[in-house]
Amino acid sequence: MVIVFFGTPAFAVPSLRELLRSRHQVVGVVTQPDRARGRGQKVVYAPVKSLALDHKLPVFQPEKLRDPAVAETIRGWAPDLGVVAAYGKLIPADLLTLPRLGMINVHGSLLPRLRGAAPVHRAVIDGDRETGITIMRVEQALDSGAMFARMTRPIGPDDTSVVVEQDLAEMGARLLVDVVNQIAGRTATEEPQDHTRSTYAPKITKEDGLIDWSRPADAIHNQVRGLHPWPHACTYLDGERLILLKTHIAPEPALEVPGTVVEVTRDTLHVAAGDHTRLAVDELQAEGRRPMTTRDFLAGRPVRAGARFESRPDVRPRA
Repeated sequence: MVIVFFGTPAFAVPSLRELLRSRHQVVGVVTQPDRARGRGQKVVYAPVKSLALDHKLPVFQPEKLRDPAVAETIRGWAPDLGVVAAYGKLIPADLLTLPRLGMINVHGSLLPRLRGAAPVHRAVIDGDRETGITIMRVEQALDSGAMFARMTRPIGPDDTSVVVEQDLAEMGARLLVDVVNQIAGRTATEEPQDHTRSTYAPKITKEDGLIDWSRPADAIHNQVRGLHPWPHACTYLDGERLILLKTHIAPEPALEVPGTVVEVTRDTLHVAAGDHTRLAVDELQAEGRRPMTTRDFLAGRPVRAGARFESRPDVRPRA
């Protein structure tokens, strides 16, 4: 079949790569416009664009999908099928019908759970023990289309969202090609979603990273690993922002006020959390500094038991 591909970030790369290896023909790629990134605000190509250019594919980067040039371009490619993987914007209804067989999507959750922009991060933050990939038909309503296939992946207690997402991207790419082959062979079946069981995974923001120490240690641990690699969970010590990169749940109880450092060992900081639980910090990063183990951090920045982590910077002047 002739395929037009919509995708932008690293999650979509395996899907495009496997389609290029398949017997089907990708005739064009629609991806988000180039953006300035990083401290230097340099314009960097998104991963999908880089792969598309490596394979000399036509790349189209419209600011708005409702621009008449978008429909004109896709119509000119005459696709049989559209494939969407983390494109980053809703596809307007008039574009969904341009491919002869419609469009399908690679979604990083077990639908109907966690529809929306951040299903992988939200699954880890919520402490889910299982997630997966769903190949679904794209409908106008968000992630509501009928499902062609699903595949599950367990979430380990210390898995970060980046690890889970990388695995799901590879799983989804393989499952995608299976479904595309079935559609081409007219053997594909579609199962409607149970909309009464749907949940929503809103976009991650920097504000999601602020740690509320009144929450139990397991919830904060899930926040730390769910927000890795961006925007990271963070806290404040004496007004200085600290990013927590790796934690574990300590078995000992903590009777102190949440946020209080209750014990400092050679390799960890033990911090009181809600419900008398204790979180151990193994790796962290000070603002503007490199990531480091807690041992290395303490070598340059001693912290004593009784110090207090805060959810917001301390606005009071230091003595």
